[in-house]
Amino acid sequence: MHLSNVSKLIKFSILSLCLLVLATYSTYAKSDKPKLNIVTTTSMIADAVQYIGGKHVTVTALMGPGIDPHAYRQTRTDIAKLVRADLVLWHGLYLEAQMEEFFAALSKRKKVIAVGNRIDKTKLLAHDDYKDRFDPHIWMNPDLWIDITSIIKNILVETDPANAADYKTNAKQYLNKIAKLSAYAKKTLASIPANQRFLITAHDAFNYFGQAYNFEVIGIQGISTESEASLRRIEDLIDHIVKNKISSIFVETSVADRNIKALIEGAAAKGHKVTIGGEIFSDAMGKAGTYEGTYIGMIDHNATLIARALGGTAPERGMQNRLGGGH
Repeated sequence: MHLSNVSKLIKFSILSLCLLVLATYSTYAKSDKPKLNIVTTTSMIADAVQYIGGKHVTVTALMGPGIDPHAYRQTRTDIAKLVRADLVLWHGLYLEAQMEEFFAALSKRKKVIAVGNRIDKTKLLAHDDYKDRFDPHIWMNPDLWIDITSIIKNILVETDPANAADYKTNAKQYLNKIAKLSAYAKKTLASIPANQRFLITAHDAFNYFGQAYNFEVIGIQGISTESEASLRRIEDLIDHIVKNKISSIFVETSVADRNIKALIEGAAAKGHKVTIGGEIFSDAMGKAGTYEGTYIGMIDHNATLIARALGGTAPERGMQNRLGGGH
């Protein structure tokens, strides 16, 4: 064959190969399934969905750091996000009390699931303020959050069975981390002396925490931040602090600290010094991109800070060094 013909043949072959690659890529790109667009209410749910969903999902949480879910109402921007979503996951158990009617209406148009409502009711605590309802703050006990994680995994598998294997693998890894978190919290909080096992905070978000780790938990307000603390309630708590020589009380990132300051001033007036043990996370995680902006980091922060403030022992960075961050 003439050299010029050989050169033409090579060029033609290379061009054909390039066209074949481009055609294959084009076919793949067109058939590649888009990511599931999932909108959640709380960042705790979003954290679990993102970890389990991995590369197959896009996750948006409506409620960021410092947001109180009890009083939150959907905005116009939220409604637009929710309407466009492939799947909407909210907590339920009357946590997002102001949004329940909206979600009921939205569920007639798309898949809207309250993950907390699927948990075994025998594991739940009664709601102080509403008959036949339950305390919604189940994320405060990692062992209960393991149940929620499994529920979320099952929802994703059901919604997108094509990627079920990945969801199951990711969920297994996430559940393993939560199990380690649970073991760490139990060991760390057990180091607090029995006479200091009082957890006083702005509202009753820590009852599951108290049940899991043997604390007397006292919220100035009720389970919902919508309830108001009476002057009599404040006076009774001041007497309780003085009587039991409680050394530290805690502020929450999503609740105003005015009632906490009133307790400190009232105890001081009776000759007892009580300090703020630190700021703990109750109804929302920390800032996105930080360790405390993950579920693991949120609970690790709380357990570590509470233990150190109440006379227990805990490493300064909690279990962060061992996990290398929340994810």
